[in-house]
Amino acid sequence: MTPDLLADLNRARKDGRAICLVSSPQYGAEQLVYHDTLQDAPEALQAAANAAFQSDKQQSITLDDVPLYLTPFNPPIEVIIVGAVHIAQALLPLLDALDFKATLVDPRGAFARQERVAAADVLIEWPDEAFEKLTIGHRTAVVALTHDPKLDDPALSSALQGNPFYIGALGSKRTHAKRIERLQAAGFSTESIARISAPIGLDIGASGAAEIALSIAADLVKTLRTPAL
Repeated sequence: MTPDLLADLNRARKDGRAICLVSSPQYGAEQLVYHDTLQDAPEALQAAANAAFQSDKQQSITLDDVPLYLTPFNPPIEVIIVGAVHIAQALLPLLDALDFKATLVDPRGAFARQERVAAADVLIEWPDEAFEKLTIGHRTAVVALTHDPKLDDPALSSALQGNPFYIGALGSKRTHAKRIERLQAAGFSTESIARISAPIGLDIGASGAAEIALSIAADLVKTLRTPAL
C-alpha cells in the first residue's frame, strides 16, 4: 500500500467513513471505495462492496476477467439506548458480547447511575439535548425503551431525521398507534414512521426483561446482516 493510500484510509477511518480496500494481486494495484460514493462505482463492484460492508468480511469478485478482493473497514456499530430500564440492563451485556458500542441516554440520574449500566457510555440528559451531540449514521441503531413520550419521541424524531440501520421502540401495538399519531402531527410521513420496529425485537414470544433484550439484540443483528431487498 502506498503512503498516500494509507493516509487516505486512516483519514477515512478517523472521520468514521466506511471504506473498502479493493486490491488486485494480479496487477499489484489497489484503490479505495467509499460507502457514501458507491453510486460512482461499476454495478458489480457496488454489489460486492455492499456485501463486504454488510458482512464485515472480505469479498472477492472477477471484474473484466480480473480477480479483485474487497476488504471493508467499517466504523464501529453503535447502539443508542434511550431509557436506563431493566431491559436496557439486560441488553447491555449482549451488546458488549457482540462488540457493539452502547450509549445510554436518560435524564433520570437515579436510573442511569454507573453501577446499573456499567457497560455503556452514559449521557444523563434529555434526549433532545443528548442527540444534538450524537452522530446517527448508517452503523447506528436507536432503541427507545421508556414508554414515556417525553423521552422516546424526541429520540425517535432525531433517528428518523438520520440514517440509522435500525430504529426500534418498546410498546404494544396500541401504544405504537398513538406514537404514530404524534409523529405524524410532528410532520413525519407514514413511510418514514414505518422505519420504526414496533413492538421492538424479533417475535420470539419473549417474556421478561432478559428475553426481550435477547429479541432486540437478535433483531439488530438480523437487520444489520440481512441484505435489503
